[in-house]
Formats: sequence, C-alpha cells, structure tokens
Amino acid sequence: MRRTVAKTYKLYLGGKFPRTESGRSTIVKNKHGDIEAHICQASRKDVRDAVECAAKATSGWATITAYLRGQILYRMAEMLEGRREEFVSAIQVTNSVTSAKARKEVDAATDCLVRFAGWTDKYAQILGCANPVAGPYYNFTIPQPQGVVGVIAPQMPSLLALIAMIGAPLCTGNTVVVLGSHLHPIPSAILGEVCHTSDVPSGVVNILTGAKKELLEHFASHRNIQCLYASDVTKPERTIIEEGASDSLKRVKYLQIQKDEWYDQNQTSSPWNLEHFVEMKTIWHPSSSQ
Repeated sequence: MRRTVAKTYKLYLGGKFPRTESGRSTIVKNKHGDIEAHICQASRKDVRDAVECAAKATSGWATITAYLRGQILYRMAEMLEGRREEFVSAIQVTNSVTSAKARKEVDAATDCLVRFAGWTDKYAQILGCANPVAGPYYNFTIPQPQGVVGVIAPQMPSLLALIAMIGAPLCTGNTVVVLGSHLHPIPSAILGEVCHTSDVPSGVVNILTGAKKELLEHFASHRNIQCLYASDVTKPERTIIEEGASDSLKRVKYLQIQKDEWYDQNQTSSPWNLEHFVEMKTIWHPSSSQ
C-alpha cells in the first residue's frame, strides 16, 4: 500500500522558500491522527534573516504609488479566492470546524484584504490634514510608513486574524515579518505561496512558523523592527514585549479582539486601525513669493 507523501512547508523570506536555519520541523496531524504535513520551526537566526529581507524592501514598497499598492493587495485577494478550497481544507486539518465555518473564515479573510486594498489611496485623506497658519505658507501633515512591522498573530482564527493583522501595515506602506499560528500553522504557510504569486515584491511579506515562546523575545528586542503588532498575548508575554520594546525604542500595538469579533469589519479593517502604523510628517511650503 502506497504511503501519502506529506508536504514540508517552508518559511517565506525575501520572496523565497528556505528551510529553517535550525533544521527543525514539527509534525502536523489531522483529527484522525494521520500525518498531514511537516512545518518548519523557525529560529532566532530566521527572525534576523526575515527582518533583513523586510528592511531591504522597505523603501521600494513605501515609495510605489498608493494605487499600485492597492492593486497588489487586491491581487492577493484574487489568489486567495482562487485557492479557497485549499484554505478550507487547511483550516479543517487541525481545527474541528465544519466546512461551512471554514468557508466563512476564508471568505471573511478575502473580503478583509479587499477592504484594505481600497484604503491604500484614501487613508491619507483621513489621517492627514492641511493646517491653518498665519503667514504666507502652506502647512501639510501627511502620514508616512514606519518601516518594518513585526506581527504576532493569534492562534485562532488562523487565517482571518493573520490577514487582518498584516493588511493594515501593508496598506500603509510598511513591510512585515509575521509569526503565524503555532497550533494551526498550515494556512499561514500557504499564504506565503499566495504572496509569491500575487506580484508582492520580494521581502514585503515574510512569514515564519514556530513557537511563540521561543521567538517573541527576539521580535521584541530586534532594533530594525520599528513597530510590534500583537494579539492574543498573556500578561507574561506582554512583559517580554514591553521590556524588549523599551530597549529598542519601538512602538507596540495590541489588538484585543474576541473570537467572533474578527468577522466585524469595524474591528479589523477600520481606517483608524491604520493610524498605528504611520508617522505624521509636517511640511511647510511658501504659498507665494513675497
């Protein structure tokens, strides 16, 4: 009797699919106890490599037009929709949910990405402003991306939460280094394949799979991560994040959402969520020659 060849999912760093530097992998079993896949278990070295890739891609992603950035995010949504059934199966491997609930999550993730694609050329009108000044000047305040954003995704919902958390930084021109769900890792691994076929520039999205307890400290303390975006963290984990962030002077944003609230677009893809991933730049310009 022929054995099924279980797939080994790699990391997604800099537009490539390398194996982890640690050489470790974890076995993912389905609800029947059969081996479904092998997942790379990232190490500290992989975090450093991912941040290096993200840092190199920062200037290119930040300076392309907002319209083009929206087109790329929309293309990601198209590819996610095209692999809908694959994601449904991936969600069900380690999660005891019905096909209907899994499809609901995939559809919500696709819709969330479409909404972020729509905000790329509009959020500056909401967050920015023209400031009144007493003098022959124009004074503008405009949002600019911070740089590299580290994302610590919750364990569930493994796909929807991941999309909601990377969408805001990508929409505003940041690059991301993501630590996906450790308990349900296959959707995040497949998302790397989606990014690879969606015109996303190399290094803009970097996806790691591994144990949060091993990697959280390195996310928090890395000096080239300008912002850390985390959800589903415990009080001891918050302490680790805040100690590392204070030493490396990074911004920290916690997304506190209950399980069912991930399906509420006002909670996940509101334009006000984008404010946490930009810095405001004020520009003075003479209005006329005097």
